[in-house]
Amino acid sequence: MAILTDDPTATQTHTEAESLEVSDCPSDSPVLSIEDIHRLLPHRYPFSLVDRIMRYVPGKLAVGLKNVTFNEPHFQGHFPGRPIMPGVLIVEAMAQVGGVIVTQMPDLPEGLFMFAGIDKVRFRRPVVPGDQLVMTVELLSVKARRFGKMQGRAEVDGQLVAEGLLTFSLVNV
Repeated sequence: MAILTDDPTATQTHTEAESLEVSDCPSDSPVLSIEDIHRLLPHRYPFSLVDRIMRYVPGKLAVGLKNVTFNEPHFQGHFPGRPIMPGVLIVEAMAQVGGVIVTQMPDLPEGLFMFAGIDKVRFRRPVVPGDQLVMTVELLSVKARRFGKMQGRAEVDGQLVAEGLLTFSLVNV
């Protein structure tokens, strides 16, 4: 199911993509574009919260980017005169980066990964329009091919914004 190329008509299997890392790609090109991400994840506007994947290590790690812009709908009310990205959306953005990892794992049953737990999440500083949110998510474990645990970390300009443990469960759709 993995689409790890800029050619929308081409496909690669997980094993073909295993050697693909950021060192294989020019520094200014994403490993996965927004179109590739939309092929992997069901999220769409306004809940598509990852603009590109900058680094991908199959079955282990992904680094994603979200460009935070003033015209996002949540800024109208959070907060008028002082727009701040809601913490739950930062956590959701980290989860979507994690979703890129799990949706490309081989031999998983069909279904949709959803939150089963959010633990030890801490917010360190606000995220505001104009920020580039960089999220690093590492897969810690997969149990019974249905449950996954990940460590997520979000940064802006190299400063920690949020971090925590994310647990996923595969549900039938």
